[in-house]
Amino acid sequence: MHRDPSDTKMQDNLKKTVTALSKDIGSRSYLQRESLTKVVHYIAGELTQYGYDVSLQSYKAQGVIYKNLIAEVKGSGSPERVILVGAHYDTVTGTPGADDNASGIAGLLELARLLRKHSFRKTVQFVAFTLEEPPFFKTELMGSYVYAKSLNEKNVAIEGVLCLEMIGYFTEEPGSQHFPLPFLGLLYPDKGNFIALVSNLKSKRFLLRVKDAFKKATDLPLETLSTFSIIPGVDFSDHWSFWEFGYPALMVTDTGFYRNPNYHSSCDTPETLNYECMAEVVSGLKSVIEELARD
Repeated sequence: MHRDPSDTKMQDNLKKTVTALSKDIGSRSYLQRESLTKVVHYIAGELTQYGYDVSLQSYKAQGVIYKNLIAEVKGSGSPERVILVGAHYDTVTGTPGADDNASGIAGLLELARLLRKHSFRKTVQFVAFTLEEPPFFKTELMGSYVYAKSLNEKNVAIEGVLCLEMIGYFTEEPGSQHFPLPFLGLLYPDKGNFIALVSNLKSKRFLLRVKDAFKKATDLPLETLSTFSIIPGVDFSDHWSFWEFGYPALMVTDTGFYRNPNYHSSCDTPETLNYECMAEVVSGLKSVIEELARD
């Protein structure tokens, strides 16, 4: 596996964020407004510390105000063209949500830190979404849907979206990886030791570009799937929102409940995650963003 002197710092940062969200704050569902406010302050504080100006997109759901957070590295050549990295920060009620999805937010923040002082032709946006989980899942009140809709209304040129959805659970146990359809088990590994890129067919070209750039930075096992949304799990995150508006988007995932036995339970804690592998995921995505934003 690829090694870099910054690996230890990356792992420490990833673990710090996962611990802060899932242990110090804990469950952060749509019902737990105080917890969600703490998460917003944490994410905004980290991004501000890295030198970003953070903006909030507030909107109302069931009479309550919820917030997306946005930070960006403005492009110097074609700033109107945008590469977007996103992850949701809410959880199912009563779950610590270390993997789902403190791991995604940890990856988002670490990428923001690593790329803050880079110079890109295109603009790179980092967006933390609210309300991905039920009862708002796959509705127009998802934070990502609200944000994607606002981009569409402004005719923003989104060239690709990377949604980080559970990137922390890895295992070498044979038979640990499961699939929504039996035949997929013939095509992919039976060990949950890889990270996956999942897209719809319209986003396949974008997925292949991401795959190539990712593999330049790390030899962490990588699997890809570009297929129809009717396969269970393929559209189970914020990338769905961007597909609804025709944007190329994919999910970066450890495959969630097809691998992680702690999914949506009280056992989804920081101790269950592999921060070494998470750091490799971040390294791969950093390479992806650098290539996409400079092209």
